[in-house]
Amino acid sequence: MVSTRIHWPGELLAGEVAEAVLQSRASGSSRGTAQLPGGEQVLVDRLPKSASEGASLRIEITRPAMAERGRLKCALGRPTELPTVSLSLAKSLASEGSEPEIVRRFPVPGWADVIAEAIAGEVSFSGGSVIFSPTPAMVTIDIDGTLPPHELALAAVGPLAETLHLFDLGGSIGIDFPTLQTKPHRREVDEALDTALADWPHERTSMNGFGFVQLVSRLSRKSLLHRAAHSRTGVAARLLLRQAEQVQEPGALLLTCNPAVSAHLTSDWQSELARRTGREIRIRPEPGLALDSGFAQAVPL
Repeated sequence: MVSTRIHWPGELLAGEVAEAVLQSRASGSSRGTAQLPGGEQVLVDRLPKSASEGASLRIEITRPAMAERGRLKCALGRPTELPTVSLSLAKSLASEGSEPEIVRRFPVPGWADVIAEAIAGEVSFSGGSVIFSPTPAMVTIDIDGTLPPHELALAAVGPLAETLHLFDLGGSIGIDFPTLQTKPHRREVDEALDTALADWPHERTSMNGFGFVQLVSRLSRKSLLHRAAHSRTGVAARLLLRQAEQVQEPGALLLTCNPAVSAHLTSDWQSELARRTGREIRIRPEPGLALDSGFAQAVPL
């Protein structure tokens, strides 16, 4: 099963350990707010009784800050005596037993397709589609299609499991399968889910009479789906830069994109693109383009 994980420079990673200052704490509470040296605030749990406001403490990040509709949820952490450590994506993967290889770009095709599916929030399969909707409470997933309900539910299990890995989803996930009238049919879908999700750590409910299943998995980072929903401009800008790197024809590089995306292309990013490609970089904002419809091309100098 292929999985993805994204880390943008400057973001915290679960497992990082840093020094902080306790800013606030309600009397008698084991929770409070701490501030890291860079200014980011972290909600800290399991505070010892001796920790008072203004005290220094070392905290381990358990989840980075998460954007939601209309608000930003602070990062989460807890006190620790572990030594301070700053993580990269490669170090984080290695700490989990993987053997990461650092490459300039993925050596296999299909990455742009995965991002496009995350932006659309929909993955199609023969006879139906799996539709993803991130909400503050949970990610809701709707199974829709033209197949008979029992066939549709079974056909959706494989694409659903694959996409949970591809989008790097976690937390609370609610799946609305077609309503299945008989217990044997619901049991068959439950067994198919058990097999398809065997390598994805989670807990789940059995399918109820309305076709609803809830999954709960540890949430320790932003998923690709959440980035596409709440940081769509940032996703589109980064994808456009990667596309520009792959232009083969000679000439200057012209990046045509929505004005919001062009505003996201900082001078540092443009300088780095010029360094990597050895080309002059030009940006042309086009208000009529969708955020994720930007394109790069070679033009005469």
